[in-house]
Amino acid sequence: MRSLTAGVLVAGLASVLAVTVRKDGYITDPGGLAWWYAVCWILFAAAALAVRRAPVRHAVLLIVAGGIAVAATGLLAPPRTSTDSYRYAWDGRVQAAGISPYDHPPADPELADLRDDWLFPTGAECEMPERARIAGPKGEVHCTRINRPGVHTIYPPFAEGYFLLVHAVSPDDARHKALQTGGALIAVGTTVALVLVLRRRGDPRTAVYWAWCPAVPLEAVNNAHVDVLGVLLAVVGLAVVVRRRVEGGVLLGAAVATKLLPAVVLPGALAGVRRWRDAAAVLVPAAALVALSYLPYVLLSNSSVLGYLSGYTEEEGYDDPSARNRYALLRLVLPDSWALPAVVVVTVVVVGYVLRRGDPERPWSGALPVTGTAFLLLTPGYSWYALLLVALVALDGRWEWLGVAAAGAAKYVTVHLDADGETIGTTAYALAAVAVLVGWVLRRWRGGQAAAGPPADEGALRPVAGKHQDRLLPLVNEGDSQGSRRGGFCFVADCPPGVLR
Repeated sequence: MRSLTAGVLVAGLASVLAVTVRKDGYITDPGGLAWWYAVCWILFAAAALAVRRAPVRHAVLLIVAGGIAVAATGLLAPPRTSTDSYRYAWDGRVQAAGISPYDHPPADPELADLRDDWLFPTGAECEMPERARIAGPKGEVHCTRINRPGVHTIYPPFAEGYFLLVHAVSPDDARHKALQTGGALIAVGTTVALVLVLRRRGDPRTAVYWAWCPAVPLEAVNNAHVDVLGVLLAVVGLAVVVRRRVEGGVLLGAAVATKLLPAVVLPGALAGVRRWRDAAAVLVPAAALVALSYLPYVLLSNSSVLGYLSGYTEEEGYDDPSARNRYALLRLVLPDSWALPAVVVVTVVVVGYVLRRGDPERPWSGALPVTGTAFLLLTPGYSWYALLLVALVALDGRWEWLGVAAAGAAKYVTVHLDADGETIGTTAYALAAVAVLVGWVLRRWRGGQAAAGPPADEGALRPVAGKHQDRLLPLVNEGDSQGSRRGGFCFVADCPPGVLR
């Protein structure tokens, strides 16, 4: 019955997502679009709760099948709320022509021969408000779908390699579908990776927090954000680093070389490390991979391979919190000039705690609070950044952090409202922070109760026997009357000797 309920709810979620993706209201009807987003998140919460209560084997099949259906809804329309994928397509085309993507902005007349009617339309297409005007090779006015056409690309080398690969394997008339299909495949691949990791090191049902999250079809698929590739590499890297530090470091370096943001998971990968040699086994391969991936572009480019990075940070107000709604929660209680120092102090404290007290067997448990805290401190307005956070929630299971991802979506989708969009975003992030705090308090309280344990005469631990071989059990130490965790879960049929309940 619970599996059936979950199936009905995910079918409803996919249906509402399909309508939401096809609704083109980001600029013309942001209020209406925001309500559709809200319905998607509510249905997601209900469906995830239902599948978490279903039998494990049924739930895993349902999560993967539902994840495929949910991801597919992102393919039903062109990108609706972001134009970033048009830059991706352009960078792939430029590289295929043997030109470094870092050398010329899209508006450069030197690249006029690479322009087509899709990325550089004319006529009535140029009347749309999101079209940027650019000069033609002879001074005539054209327009482009690419945002910020006058600046150089900002994307790291692994992302650029992905853009080139998608361009190379796609038909000439694929247009936006090529990158959207790539996003869908990577999103589903991430679901599978999460299930495989959690099959041995957690409850595989928590993979639903990624597989069915509305952010995945909306941002990873429909808007085709390359962040999803960084997420997949980070998930696999965190799983590998537990046993093979060097290989895990290489994968984490690849994630950073895709979108830079995954660098925030590195403290989790170093949780519990007490020797410099062990830390270097992760950090050195990660840094080397980033450096080596940039090297070919450095050799082939005449311009800086950092592109518009410095301009972007200035534009987003990271160095001037009074310029925009940056550090919104901190500025509620602190003067603007204190916000940036407060970010540094809080970040150092959280990272230090994770490094000292984190669980080396579950590096994502440390990566999650570092990443989530960074979002609450910086209050970003781009909802696709939170894809990494959603994947970490799926790995760790602390669902209350999903409110931070929902807050980012609320802030982004309401930016064009006539009402004060900044107030909406700040309120959403404040509610998310409260949810995280409440979740932490409840978990501490429940953990304290569990540590107390049952009376001695009732707490004798017994070997698991009999049927129900698909049940999940926590890994505990034999003879420990408090049932201390060894880390993760196992199925009854697969549990090693000495696992008790």
